[in-house]
Amino acid sequence: MTSPLIHLKNVSKVFLTDDMETHALSNISFDIHEGEFVCIAGPSGCGKSTLLSILGLLDTPSHGTYLLNGRAMTGLSKAERTRVRGSQIGFVFQSFNLIMEMSVRENVELPLHYANVPAAERQTRVNEVLEAVGMAHRAKHFPNQLSGGQQQRVAVARALVSRPSIFLADEPTGNLDSAHGEAVMELLQRLHRDGSTICMVSHDPRFTELGDRVVRLHDGRMFDVETPVLQAI
Repeated sequence: MTSPLIHLKNVSKVFLTDDMETHALSNISFDIHEGEFVCIAGPSGCGKSTLLSILGLLDTPSHGTYLLNGRAMTGLSKAERTRVRGSQIGFVFQSFNLIMEMSVRENVELPLHYANVPAAERQTRVNEVLEAVGMAHRAKHFPNQLSGGQQQRVAVARALVSRPSIFLADEPTGNLDSAHGEAVMELLQRLHRDGSTICMVSHDPRFTELGDRVVRLHDGRMFDVETPVLQAI
């Protein structure tokens, strides 16, 4: 078997306050291989978003090992974490996080500006991802002219445009109604079939069952890893 894209070994996260320690994660160990769709599930407050923040280098573990593409992510400087995030990790959040003063095209293109990608390549890549998420016809629109489901599709395109190694989604359907939520999940499944590696946090059992594997957390501990039976909406 090939080396995992992501390797976690005994990863823990402890938050310290003046009078107590809060153990958000305790000894989490699992791998994600290229092309997998892994869902992280569990009740509110179980550590799902903390784990995703560590995977996305938005936070650091208190203890344990995190390897991304065989490289240790612990001990990196803030600038190094930013570079890795920009080149290897794509994010989609529950709240979309689009810039309202920018058009759809400008929102999607923004990460490429930060990466100093040449203008001609930026145009090609933006066109590709907008076509992939079915939003090419809305390229000149602004976020407030779109439905919630359309805004989330734009957020997916923005995450994809940098061609990341792994795509992280934190409750991507949380602010959507049922129909739009299912449409976004169908899009993520299609991206997965096309080869994308996805790790998604969700509290919705309809959607967590769509991955290749489900990692279940409770009180910061991993208590189960299972292969779902249901594979399509």
